[in-house]
Amino acid sequence: MQNFTYSQPLSIDKAVATSGRFIAGGTTLVDLMKLGVETPAALVDVTALPLDQIEVLSNGGLRIGAMVRNSDLAHHPEVQKNYAVLSQALLSGASPQLRNMATTGGNLLQRTRCPYFRDLTSGPCNKRNPGTGCSAIEGHHRTMAILGVSEHCIATHPSDMCVAMMALEATIVIEGAKGKRSVAIGEFYKLPGDTPHIENVLEPGELITHVELPPAAGKSQAYLKLRDRASYEFALASAAIVAKVEGGHIRAVRVAMGGVGTRPWRSHEAEAVLTGKPATPEHFKLAAEAALKGAKTHPENAFKAELARRGVVRALKIATA
Repeated sequence: MQNFTYSQPLSIDKAVATSGRFIAGGTTLVDLMKLGVETPAALVDVTALPLDQIEVLSNGGLRIGAMVRNSDLAHHPEVQKNYAVLSQALLSGASPQLRNMATTGGNLLQRTRCPYFRDLTSGPCNKRNPGTGCSAIEGHHRTMAILGVSEHCIATHPSDMCVAMMALEATIVIEGAKGKRSVAIGEFYKLPGDTPHIENVLEPGELITHVELPPAAGKSQAYLKLRDRASYEFALASAAIVAKVEGGHIRAVRVAMGGVGTRPWRSHEAEAVLTGKPATPEHFKLAAEAALKGAKTHPENAFKAELARRGVVRALKIATA
């Protein structure tokens, strides 16, 4: 690990005016610094900022501070009551010890677990060094993405929380030297295209301060995570469902997937198939087919398309039961 300076501002204004990389729980950044993937010259510790509160908004939504720990968010009564999909997603991720440290803002910025990105000796990586190539395409790619990929990158987005946030249509509140702005989560993440090193819309020096959730679109919610082992493992495929079911019919639904996309993946195609239809296994299967229609697989990860389809069907069954 290279030498770096360290500061801990006590206000948001001072934090965004300080040059350096923001650090909170450190569960991603410190790992990458140890590996030599990240080499910031300065760290700006934001743990002292007043961003650790969860507030119920006047419209019935929720405002979550960027410093709220994953464990606190997962166990918050309002989250468990009205945003169960988010609680389930958080509790399926990492380990209790990591959830006690990891923050909401940090989870939104979690970087890929692609082995070629994380290992400097493994081969070229366009996400780490733009223009050098993507080793995963011809190399080991069993866990890599099948949706949103390009010829320059097939790295999978690793978060569970962000998949649930996508299904809940979260808004990310950002503050920087130019002021405040809000970005819908569906517009926050960028597809790799030919610039896989640009992962989101954050400008240098901008800080995520809060996440806002609208009132949940439905009480029928579920998060299903399919993985190689039962705990402390990233998803091979996951599905987050938020639905409103009346009289056996799906009046509104949101479908998001993880483990298969280069970013948290929302399937408007699946939603279109389901909206207004009876909540039946036949319609669930049609929705799953629509969700994976654009999948681009490679030899080792071709199984993910069928795994994800089955995951979507199962998650819909659980949510609407």
